[in-house]
Amino acid sequence: QGELVESGGGLVQPGGSLRLDCAVSGSIFHINRMGWYRQAPGKERELVATLTGADITTYADSVKGRFTISRDNAKNTVYLQMNSLKPEDTAVYICNVVGRTVWWQPTRDYWGQGTQVTVSS
Repeated sequence: QGELVESGGGLVQPGGSLRLDCAVSGSIFHINRMGWYRQAPGKERELVATLTGADITTYADSVKGRFTISRDNAKNTVYLQMNSLKPEDTAVYICNVVGRTVWWQPTRDYWGQGTQVTVSS
């Protein structure tokens, strides 16, 4: 169960790569933004990357040039490709979608359960 289902987390060595997947339920429509956040122990939740319906992307300065957010409309899935991973990238990564399930309500945030990414040698 869940409107956002994440996968792809795990353990990787520094310099390695991972791809996170977020499958979005078809019950969510009028999606105006998708994104990935991360939260490390003792730190506030940080916005990593966003993707709008107009395919405009934004990235945190700490991941620019290394991470890429994308989507596959046919599969209704959001991806986060992470390359050149560093130990400081270790965190729980959380998928976020701004949309709605009923037309008479305003859009709101939907959140995934989070997936652990650990970068260590």
